[in-house]
Amino acid sequence: MATVTSTAPRFKLVFFVPQSALSACKTAIFLAGAGRYPGPGNYTECCWETMGTGQFRPGDTANPHIGTVGTLEQVQELRIETLCVGEEVTKRAVEALKRQVF
Repeated sequence: MATVTSTAPRFKLVFFVPQSALSACKTAIFLAGAGRYPGPGNYTECCWETMGTGQFRPGDTANPHIGTVGTLEQVQELRIETLCVGEEVTKRAVEALKRQVF
């Protein structure tokens, strides 16, 4: 049996998200075509996720969803990594992610 592989360029999409938005963000990127492994087995919705602590300080012109301008914040969030095969899939996945509100 021959293995079929894609010749399209492969990109890794990496983003950070609070736990409360995890499901919606993964659904959005997977619907856009991210997370498909281009080999035998027809694997879909593939990703890596790990929990960590994010840190940021909103600047003077910020309108933060979390935290206060000028105050250092630390929040629990997940790092998500997934495969995007082809530039169009990558662009669609990024746009889908940008549309998520959390």
